[in-house]
Amino acid sequence: MLLDQERCYRAVASRDARFDGHFITAVRTTGIYCRPSCPATTPKRANVEFLPTAGAAQQRGYRACRRCLPDAVPGSPDWNTRADIAARAMRLITDGVVERDGVTGLAARLGYSERHLNRVLTAELGAGPLALARAHRAHTARLLIETTPLGMADIAFAAGFASVRQFNDTVREVYGVPPTTLRTESGRRRGTVPAVAGTLVLRLPYRPPFDAAGLLAFFAARALDGVETVTEHEYRRTLRLPHGAATVTLTPLAGYVGATLRLGDPRDLGPAVARLRRLLDLDADPVAIDDLLGTDPAFAPCVAAVPGIRLPGTVDGTETALRAVLGQQVSVAAARTAGARLAAALGERLPPALTDGPDLLFPTAETIAARGAEVLTGPATRIATVLRIAEEIAGGGLVLDAGRDPADLRAELVALPGIGPWTAGYLAMRVLGDPDELLATDLGVRRGAAALGLPSEIDTLTARAENWKPWRSYAATHLWRTS
Repeated sequence: MLLDQERCYRAVASRDARFDGHFITAVRTTGIYCRPSCPATTPKRANVEFLPTAGAAQQRGYRACRRCLPDAVPGSPDWNTRADIAARAMRLITDGVVERDGVTGLAARLGYSERHLNRVLTAELGAGPLALARAHRAHTARLLIETTPLGMADIAFAAGFASVRQFNDTVREVYGVPPTTLRTESGRRRGTVPAVAGTLVLRLPYRPPFDAAGLLAFFAARALDGVETVTEHEYRRTLRLPHGAATVTLTPLAGYVGATLRLGDPRDLGPAVARLRRLLDLDADPVAIDDLLGTDPAFAPCVAAVPGIRLPGTVDGTETALRAVLGQQVSVAAARTAGARLAAALGERLPPALTDGPDLLFPTAETIAARGAEVLTGPATRIATVLRIAEEIAGGGLVLDAGRDPADLRAELVALPGIGPWTAGYLAMRVLGDPDELLATDLGVRRGAAALGLPSEIDTLTARAENWKPWRSYAATHLWRTS
C-alpha cells in the first residue's frame, strides 16, 4: 500500500484523529510506533516512517506506544471498501482464522497458495500473514490483560499463543513491558479490573459522526424474540462464535460503543470484537462518505439531517442469509415473525451464567436443513429455498465469511434456485459490508428516492447513482431511512 508520506506527516503534525487507523507512525529514534493523533511531541520528519499496519511496524522492530495505544483505534476502512486479496485476508485474520486454521487454512479460503499470499500481503501491507496475525494476537492479549481477571497462562492460550513463553516474549516486544506491568498500568488508568470471570467491558472506537439511532432503529424493526432485544439506548443479542456461545450488550456513547461481553470461551474475544465492529460498521470513514453523497443536490439535505450513517452488518453470515431468504417477498414484520418462530422451535438455550437478557441462539444451518421442514410455514417455494440454502451452507457449498469477494458471492447466490439479485445484493451489503450496492429494485429505496425528488424508475435511478460510487450502499441506507 503506497502512502503519501508528506500528507501523513501533515496529519501527524496536526494530530488529526481522522487518520487514526489509516496508517501507523513509526519513530526511528525511539523505536516506538503511534497512532497519528498521539499527543506526544511531534517527531522530526527525518525521524519517522509511515506504515500501513501495526504488523508492519512490529516486523521492523518497533514497539507500540503505551500512551496512545495505536491498536485501540478504528480499523482502516480499506478492508471493507476493497475486494482484493489483501483486504479479504485482513478481514479473515481479524476473525482469528490463522489461529484456528493456520496460514494454510487462510490461503485455502482465499484460493491462493501460501507463497503467493505471503508475497501479496508483504507487498501491500508491509508484513506477511503470520506477522499480521501476531499483531492481532498481541492486541487481543492486551484487551484480556486489561479487562479481565484471567491469569496470564489462561490469557496466553485464549489469545492464540502456542505457549506462555511466546506470549510473554510477544507482549514484551510489542509493548516494551511484561504482561503484569500492562495490567498494573491499566488498573491505574481505569480503576479496578472487572471481577466477574468471563465478562469483559470494552470500548469499540469509531470515527465520528456516528448515526447510532439509525442502527438501533434498523435492528429494532427486525429483532427476534429471545435472540435479540433493542431499546432506545442499547442493543443486546446472543452470539454464535467459533469456540462457543456468548452474549453482548452494545451501548453507543460519545466516541465509542461500550460492549459488555459474556464469553463461553475467552478464545472468542478476537473474533467477537471483529464481528461486532462489522455489525456496527465502526471502521467506516463517514466524512468521506458524507462529502461525496452531499455533492448531489437532492441528497445534501438528507446527509445534513443524518450525518455519519452506517451500514447495518452482521455477526453471523449464516443467520443473516437464512433470515433474508425467509423474509423474501414479505414485509419486515412478517419476516421477523417467521424468524422468531423458527428460532423458538430449533434454537439453543444458553446457560444462565452467560446471559441476563436474550438467551436463544439462532439455529444452525445443519439444524434447519435437518428439521426445518417440520416447523417452517408459508409458501412451499419459500420453504424449499430456505432448506436448499441451509443444505448448501451445511455442506460447505456456500461459504458466508468475511473473506468472500462480493462479486463472486453474488454470482453464487443468484445461481441458486429461489435467490434473486435483490437477495444477493442485500447479503453482499450485510455480510461483507460491500459499500457499493444500490439495491435499485428495492421498494423502500425507490420510495425514498421519490421522496427526495430523485428518479424512482430502476434504470434512471441506477444511472443517477453512478455519481454516488463507491458509496451506493450508504445512499441506499439513506433512502431506506427517508422512506
